[in-house]
Amino acid sequence: MQSVSIEELQRDPLKYLQQVEAGETLMIVREDLAIAELKPVQKQLRPFGLCTGEFTVPNDFDAPLPEEILSAFEGQ
Repeated sequence: MQSVSIEELQRDPLKYLQQVEAGETLMIVREDLAIAELKPVQKQLRPFGLCTGEFTVPNDFDAPLPEEILSAFEGQ
């Protein structure tokens, strides 16, 4: 893991972002003290059916709302 000072990062941010994009993790330091870690985003797809059985959609899910609720949304 490469350590990079804030000054170095400010001097050439694109250089360091390209390194992160390539998969490298950078440790951002200030006065030799680690303050942050810059690493690539882990792209993970959510599994299909993740909440299967957790809840049931009611049969009237797409039924029109009652008039008093519609009026409240419209500020009437």
